Amino acid sequence: MAPTHHILFDAKNDHGSGEALGDLPEWNLLDLYSGMEGDDLAADLEKADSICRVFSETYKSKLAELAKSNPEALASCLVEFEKIEDLLGRIISFAGLIYAGDTTDPKRAKFYGDIQEKITNASTQLLFFGLELNKIDETDFAALLAAPAVAHYLPWLEDLRKDKPYQLEDRVEELFHEKSITGRGAWNRLFDETMAGLRFDVEGDSLPLEPTLNKLVDRDGAVRKAASEALAATFKENIRTFTLITNTLAKDKEISDRWRGFEDVADSRHLANRVEREVVDALVDTVQAAYPRLSHRYYALKAKWFGTDVLDHWDRNAPLPDSTADPIIWADARKIVLDAYSGFSPKMSDIAQDFFDKNWIDAPTRPGKAPGAFAHPTVPSAHPYVLLNYQGKTRDVMTLAHELGHGVHQVLAAEQGALMAPTPLTLAETASVFGEMLTFRSLLERTETKSERKILLAGKVEDMLNTVVRQIAFYSFERKVHLARKDGELTSDQLCDIWMSVQADSLGPAIRIGEGYETYWTYIPHFIHSPFYVYAYAFGDCLVNSLYAVYQNGADGFQETYFDMLRAGGTKHHSELLKPFGLDASDPAFWQKGVSVIEGLIIELEDLEADS
Repeated sequence: MAPTHHILFDAKNDHGSGEALGDLPEWNLLDLYSGMEGDDLAADLEKADSICRVFSETYKSKLAELAKSNPEALASCLVEFEKIEDLLGRIISFAGLIYAGDTTDPKRAKFYGDIQEKITNASTQLLFFGLELNKIDETDFAALLAAPAVAHYLPWLEDLRKDKPYQLEDRVEELFHEKSITGRGAWNRLFDETMAGLRFDVEGDSLPLEPTLNKLVDRDGAVRKAASEALAATFKENIRTFTLITNTLAKDKEISDRWRGFEDVADSRHLANRVEREVVDALVDTVQAAYPRLSHRYYALKAKWFGTDVLDHWDRNAPLPDSTADPIIWADARKIVLDAYSGFSPKMSDIAQDFFDKNWIDAPTRPGKAPGAFAHPTVPSAHPYVLLNYQGKTRDVMTLAHELGHGVHQVLAAEQGALMAPTPLTLAETASVFGEMLTFRSLLERTETKSERKILLAGKVEDMLNTVVRQIAFYSFERKVHLARKDGELTSDQLCDIWMSVQADSLGPAIRIGEGYETYWTYIPHFIHSPFYVYAYAFGDCLVNSLYAVYQNGADGFQETYFDMLRAGGTKHHSELLKPFGLDASDPAFWQKGVSVIEGLIIELEDLEADS
């Protein structure tokens, strides 16, 4: 079965760009292909179809016998399959990055759609491989795993076996795979192109999504209010489309889950993440129980700084009244992150340096460009790329640190090869959040006044609340939507009501949720592209809080153990990766440690307030 080539979307969306920020880089995709009409791409497309067909003709219906009589031959088959996966991944990665650069360009959209169709057609011929491997009986499979020639692929084969209970008859799997481009894939594309084409009227300016969201962190409260109202107005005008997309994709997932035999609406995500439902439930329960000590408490403190008891929802991420920071130019952002990485390990900084020096980053905002930020691993034979929408705020620097953390992780994991480099989303956030923490701590050490420290601490707390509390609220929203959808289509009002209920619970009484905010569920891409993805952010943040505490306590050889964890890619379960650090995610106390770090920063802010 072909692995999914994930684009890792950032949880935050406060970005933009401007001339005052310096020379913002745009990525160079020549390391993949020369262009949409390049001879090299055309040759690889032809090659992909050919080698997939030959592979199928050579091995289909023969794997069980090979496993029994000639494990070495099956090992060679695995090597060949991995090479094919790398080629297919290279092609679709290039198409995805081209499309992300401008999702409103009809030529790029057609190119992306055509490539998706061609890769789907080619990879359909490979579906038999994983399906047949899982049909090998237990005795022969155990003997296969013990064969030295197969040892390298042991983690991938064992992981593949975990999918066996949910595997369908071959022709059904083929049908699901082929119809994905006219089913889920088509609705994903409709969402992307609709969102990229939206314009928001902010005080007479017609803006795309990213610059409009950026105005929610403007220093002027009137601008923040105007941006919020513009978002609500445009979302409301298009809410029927987003309601249809949401209903269709939720039903599509329910059909797939029912056929495969998943019990809970999120079980397929847990399986993909190689994490137990009980572990996620413990995380969710811990964070939800901590709402009063975290978000409720912080927003009450922030309201006090603004001279009121309650903040309007558009002021939730507003700069503090005494914040006067100028935009951070790109060159300074680069230095801040690389210095922070270097302070931890020169090796980490050296890897990140390549992203700047070799144009693996696309930083400026452009009309039609994909919103938010992501790191795309592409394939092990190439290298990752990072997309940002940079406007020079401290949060943007943190996002740069976050995405470069993903990039470093992806570079190190590439040595595992195309089958085992991909990391479950829960662990994929480890290096990114750790990179953010390194950068934050580096900046905090440089502060010279209580005011500077307060502003930086407040920004970090808000980021952590957005990463932990907000994402768990998102997860709760998704669960309620998918469970309710089982009883029939949901109206726009029902979706809005579910959204408002989970937001009120998570934000608390110090945030006044006004008219229009009920539509804000419409723009969250995670709900569309990767159902139940969002808890991975909270998982990663709380995990890193515990991991960073081990680092701060001076654990011997921490850096090398940390790099070993990143190099492992998808070859080890989270329990194996965390054991060398003395951590255990199955222990509810583990998550309590994570939220306690956030609470500790809020307490420090309260102490600073008391001393002022």
